[in-house]
Amino acid sequence: MLDGLDDIDWAQLSHAYGAADDVPDQLRGLLSPDPTTRGEALVDLYTNVFHQGSRFEASAYAVPFLLELLADPATPDPAAVLGLLSALAVGYGERFLPEGFPVAEYRRAAEGGRELLAAKPPPWTGTDKSKKEYVEYTYVESLSAAERGRLRAYVEVATYDAVRAGVPLLRTLLTHSHPRVRRAAAYALAWFSQEADGSVSALAGAVDAAAEPGVGSTPGELATMLVASGLLGAAPDVRWLADPRPVIRWAAAIGRARVLGTVADRATVEELLNWVSALPDDAGTGPVEDEWVPFLDGDRGRYTALALRQLGPQHEDRALDALLDRLPTVTGEQSLTVLGVALRLAFPDGPKAAGTPVAALPTRQRRLAEVLGRSTEPWLIDGQEFGNVTMLVGHYGLPRSREAMLTYLGRVP
Repeated sequence: MLDGLDDIDWAQLSHAYGAADDVPDQLRGLLSPDPTTRGEALVDLYTNVFHQGSRFEASAYAVPFLLELLADPATPDPAAVLGLLSALAVGYGERFLPEGFPVAEYRRAAEGGRELLAAKPPPWTGTDKSKKEYVEYTYVESLSAAERGRLRAYVEVATYDAVRAGVPLLRTLLTHSHPRVRRAAAYALAWFSQEADGSVSALAGAVDAAAEPGVGSTPGELATMLVASGLLGAAPDVRWLADPRPVIRWAAAIGRARVLGTVADRATVEELLNWVSALPDDAGTGPVEDEWVPFLDGDRGRYTALALRQLGPQHEDRALDALLDRLPTVTGEQSLTVLGVALRLAFPDGPKAAGTPVAALPTRQRRLAEVLGRSTEPWLIDGQEFGNVTMLVGHYGLPRSREAMLTYLGRVP
């Protein structure tokens, strides 16, 4: 197990905190029988090779060993390894929903990055520990903004491709004995559109198996497979829209909207619109483990709001109605997503000039301003003013606070 791990000169590679010579022990820590040790190793790996969504030179080198761990039945927590691999492949996946990972765009951005990485010095220079100098930072800072972008994109694509090499293994894990592993494998496969042919058929088989009575599948596992199928270009069967479990109907509608887009059938459209406008049963507590779907960290409300963008102009009025129904009930990151989609629908031609009289606003824009004026929650995150929301609203030419919005509308706060 982990043969060749010490053959790599990790000290010459970099991660978020300099030399990556601590990565081998962290990888070995994932094999520990002690859950605390495994947890610490996992946290350290996220911190070092996936720091705040960024990938580093050492990230791609760590991936083959993570795949080796994943392939070994003795690995104690394969679902955790799968989660790390998905993160390394695409960073924060929420950035790429509802469409999926734009790998071609990243490859174009990475052109020339390989040469820049090859010219990068090792993280540190010098043999005396007390006098070592961190030189990699100086090199990166010497690059132009465009060069830094190419370097960053190349490192991210290299890590993505390292994980992509494990797609055949990920497909086999769709038949793993544990539903958490099957769910994590389906989520990981969703990001590799270039491997869609083999993955779609594997997911179809897994969906059929999960639907069989007595196999121990969970609604969240099946829902993740349906969403993943949609992201890979295969619309879930319409029969799932009639399933008695809400999370399954939701996932089927999400997957079908991704593939069918503006020609989505009425049942798909209705499921999405109804889900957005009605507060879910688990709004206060979040979904239970068996119904959790990994996309957007399980936030189905945000995902549904994003999916409404795919339905086309013929559904815009009803989509905005649903979003305005939901907006007063959301806060924080969900508010940012719901509001972002609502603003795009209300301002199809872009922002208004700041100070435009409220009487000059078209109906959609005035209705949105009214909802923001009478609602407290959308402006907040953890009970405090959410700066991202105020900037977003201001970008479209509207007042940047609820009090200012009320004054703008001619209401007394």
